[in-house]
Amino acid sequence: MSTVRSAGRRAEAWAGIVLTSPALLVFTVFMFVPIALTFWYSLHRYSGFGRMRWLGLDNYRTIASDPTFWTALRNTVVFTAVSVPLSVALGLGAALLLNRWMPARGLFRALVYVPVVISGVAAGVIFLRLFDPVTGIVDQLLTQLGLPAVDWQGNGAAAMLSVIAVTTWQGIGFGMVVYLAGLQGIPREIYEAAAVDGAAGWRRFRRITWPLLAPTTFFLIVYSIITSFQVFDVVYVLTRGGPGTSTTFLVQYAYDQGFNQRRQGYAAAIGTILYVIVLALTVVQWRLQRRRDEAS
Repeated sequence: MSTVRSAGRRAEAWAGIVLTSPALLVFTVFMFVPIALTFWYSLHRYSGFGRMRWLGLDNYRTIASDPTFWTALRNTVVFTAVSVPLSVALGLGAALLLNRWMPARGLFRALVYVPVVISGVAAGVIFLRLFDPVTGIVDQLLTQLGLPAVDWQGNGAAAMLSVIAVTTWQGIGFGMVVYLAGLQGIPREIYEAAAVDGAAGWRRFRRITWPLLAPTTFFLIVYSIITSFQVFDVVYVLTRGGPGTSTTFLVQYAYDQGFNQRRQGYAAAIGTILYVIVLALTVVQWRLQRRRDEAS
């Protein structure tokens, strides 16, 4: 009997290996190998041509005293700290609004989701025209309202605000779809029981909806943080990191060092640090969520 069970377990193990091997292969080729190569390049001086020269940790020592890197890191943190709560909150608001019945609800859902399928380059080009100081409609509307026009490309704070606005606009639809899935997974019996007890409106949201959406919120926060630290296309088209370095983020700085300055080893070191930061933030968020689940 034990022989039959062990044979069955081996068969299940092999079946699991066979079924997961395509995903493992894709992960190895497109995730693990590039990460390993990036770290290897970060230990060398490499221009993309010719032979690499071993530097050890010199690239990381240079980064530690590089003021532009620290500016890019600060800009990335500020951008993430503002854009992530905004996109998550607005996505939740859109989901709560469009989860109830209303005329043309499907059309409104589609309109909110459309920015998600627009590429970052296309969105950057669109808003580059909207924020143009001469012909842009945004400054024209501000002038019509009696407000001063804003130099969106020449003022550092305004340029950062424009990047946050575009990326938040693109992220609302994704958050809405994820929250809609979470809302529709909550049993209606819970709301019916709450209605019997007299709970409605804000109290029902605070006591029932928000706690039950905690896993969804956790996923969106982690996903949004990862994507925010990797933002590139919108910034590259909209501001090119300017004015000065006011909207220079880590990915753009790594791109500039790797392809414009031909310091691909240095760019790989920046990419490795970025990977470690994102991994650390993900682990912290996961542990906090796990403690919250255990406490509840």
